[in-house]
Amino acid sequence: MNDSHKPTETDAVMQRYARRAAAAGGAGLYSPLRPEVWQGLQERQRAMLRGFAARGCTDLAALHIAEVGCGSGGNLLELLRLGADPARLTGLELLPERHAAARRALPAATTVWLGDALQAPATLLPPASQDVVLQSTVFSSLLDDAFQQRLADAMWGWLKPGGAVLWYDFTVNNPRNPDVRGVPLRRVRQLFPQGQVTAHRVTLAPPLARLVCRWNPAFYTLFNSLPLLRTHVLAWVHKP
Repeated sequence: MNDSHKPTETDAVMQRYARRAAAAGGAGLYSPLRPEVWQGLQERQRAMLRGFAARGCTDLAALHIAEVGCGSGGNLLELLRLGADPARLTGLELLPERHAAARRALPAATTVWLGDALQAPATLLPPASQDVVLQSTVFSSLLDDAFQQRLADAMWGWLKPGGAVLWYDFTVNNPRNPDVRGVPLRRVRQLFPQGQVTAHRVTLAPPLARLVCRWNPAFYTLFNSLPLLRTHVLAWVHKP
């Protein structure tokens, strides 16, 4: 095969997300109307807000924030509701259908860029221009270690000194899904060797959460009180 036709990691990521969307049946398993989903979202939001407060941030409107893999815009909308300035938010999205959904959902003042984040132009995200660079369950879909590192390096380059990567991803492998791979905390530290990492385990394991919430949604809190049953990490990676 000619090297010019060799599939890239970017191509592979698009295929993985297409398979995931088909398996989930649209909103399906990820609908915020499901009790395990909205409880997980609220838990993650509380952890994020505690992180902002711990860093002395009381006004998101002053921050420049970029999200790698912004999907349909849900995280950026959440930041807007918390007071972020739409003109200081930037979303990067690889998948055209998700980019289109984000563009419809977000204010015109918010930049939503379509394409591989590694190809984002410097006019869009100049070096040392962002206070926070966010990623949410993106790296677990990147199975190429070198590609992971290049993306982490790009994110780090966009950060101002004193800024931080806001990281949310799962840490354990899913043996039933070869399209994803857990990213343990030690790997986060490898990806950002100059960063100062503060991390918290969050999110009850989704298969277990779905099961216990079928019994009673209140069981989510009960089972989630056991740290060993939490499968995700919310981390702040501070840039000195």
